[in-house]
Amino acid sequence: MKKQEILQNYFGHSSFRPLQEEVVDAIVAGEDVLMILPTGGGKSLCYQLPTLLMEGVTVVISPLLALMHDQVVALRANGIAAAMLSSMQDMEESREIEQQLRAGEIKLLYVAPERLKNSYFFNLLHELPLNFFVVDEAHCVSEWGHEFREDYRKLSLLKETFATTPIAAFTATATHAVEQDIASQLQLETPKRVRGSLFRENLMIGVQHRIKDGRAQLMSFLGAHEGESGIIYTLSRKSTEAIAGYLRSRGVEARAYHAGLPTEEKNSTFADFVADRVQIVVATIAFGMGIDKSNIRFVVHMTLPKTLENFYQEIGRAGRDGLEAETLLLFSAADIVQQKSFIDDLPESPYKAHAYNKLEQMVRFANSEACRHQAIASYFDDRIEACGTRCDNCSMPESSKIDITDAARKLLSAIYRTQQRFGLHYVIDVLRGSREQRILENGHDALSVYGIGETYSKAQWLTIGDRLLELGAVTIGEFKVYCLTPSGTEILKGSKKVDLKEERLSIRKTVKKKEDFSADYDTERFEKLRLLRTEMAQAQGVPPYIIFSDKTLKDMSVKLPQSKEAMLEVHGIGEVKYERYGEQFLVLLRELSI
Repeated sequence: MKKQEILQNYFGHSSFRPLQEEVVDAIVAGEDVLMILPTGGGKSLCYQLPTLLMEGVTVVISPLLALMHDQVVALRANGIAAAMLSSMQDMEESREIEQQLRAGEIKLLYVAPERLKNSYFFNLLHELPLNFFVVDEAHCVSEWGHEFREDYRKLSLLKETFATTPIAAFTATATHAVEQDIASQLQLETPKRVRGSLFRENLMIGVQHRIKDGRAQLMSFLGAHEGESGIIYTLSRKSTEAIAGYLRSRGVEARAYHAGLPTEEKNSTFADFVADRVQIVVATIAFGMGIDKSNIRFVVHMTLPKTLENFYQEIGRAGRDGLEAETLLLFSAADIVQQKSFIDDLPESPYKAHAYNKLEQMVRFANSEACRHQAIASYFDDRIEACGTRCDNCSMPESSKIDITDAARKLLSAIYRTQQRFGLHYVIDVLRGSREQRILENGHDALSVYGIGETYSKAQWLTIGDRLLELGAVTIGEFKVYCLTPSGTEILKGSKKVDLKEERLSIRKTVKKKEDFSADYDTERFEKLRLLRTEMAQAQGVPPYIIFSDKTLKDMSVKLPQSKEAMLEVHGIGEVKYERYGEQFLVLLRELSI
């Protein structure tokens, strides 16, 4: 078949997305390729389609077992012969896959980079008719990337051992320095370099300074995403369980996911989330990398990520189907201090200085009042126009700044007069005239600053403290004790002013449910189609999106196809998908059209 026929029959698309055809053609022509394309841009198709035009087998090197498993399931659902070799399989399964490879019955073989250290497997590769290698998540190759992996660094042996076999490397994020390092380490020969725009127009990016523990802001955000799939990222194992428990207490079904949980529980949560049996997972950053789930509608960060690469990769898990998705980052100055302390513990090296620099850029992004999409693109050496309406800074009227110098001086004075020996919460309690026993025992109710801060709530004082931390007016020492800096002393003496965005001193109200990116679909029909999809998925033991994506169901609810020909006009339905699932959906669609 020709590539257009394969595109339609196996993948259900009538046309390529931007840059896809260019990469497909380069791979078929035997060129090395390095493609940088945001999550949701369609990287996988760029190597899954060419192998169907070529003789031999394609070996895909990927860092995550869960991601490999999902891709193999999705490929088989599309009628494409794919398999993976991993520690998840027993000896019998591995031998069966090996026999299929020798018989030429497999087109795509997925393996982790560690498997290449296995001499038996390496010898097997020499016996197979390889057409090209794929290095997925290629940023892991670079020590300047955010997820450097030692086993990826050793992939230079591919060119050393299989000199005439092309390599196609793919990643969603890479600065020009990382891009150059990938090409150099993999020894790519004058590769075709393709870099897509980082602007994802279906993604709304919002950032807020976290007020207290951020839970009120989280509930406000979730009010706009009732019944939708989403991931909430937090920094520690303990906080994943605490936030998941809090959400359940508020009637929101959520599960915790972190590395310390029993394997069975993690696997169950992962499977239930992918199958839409659980809508929200509260997780550490380890969760999500292996999820090939297209209908994640939101991603929330409860704390500041350590790099912009991490942040962009994680928010990239939302809206992979091209429909409306939203992200929210909540952060405070205390997060910055915590991330710096992690870096402080690293041994002295160029990487340590590099880590400080990346954190500073993340902090600048979070505090920025410029276009979020533009800032991310600029970090990755891409130049785009301001998004207009797809981030908080562009879509909201410019906030007026207010002078908080007087309040700042009161807080700094309270820190000074309590001998710079207490945490921020204690100092604020002194300012607000608390009758807490410890304050009375320390005699701090007799201080001149006692009770002079009743005008502001505790949450507002915490925000003012955050602002002083951002400006370097205070530092946090051992046991979270707050101390003045020379800059703080200048503010205290009245020689420096302090201002703040007015909105930071108030908690935002619950927002109304947003209109969907494709709001013209029929919601009642969509729900009935989704119910059928869930039943079929459960019967076959596969995730619902493997059958049809939300985007396909929404298109179906509008077009109401009544025949095979009409079904093939629906987004994401090709010959293979129709043969497997089309008739059952047609029965329901005919009922819905009456």
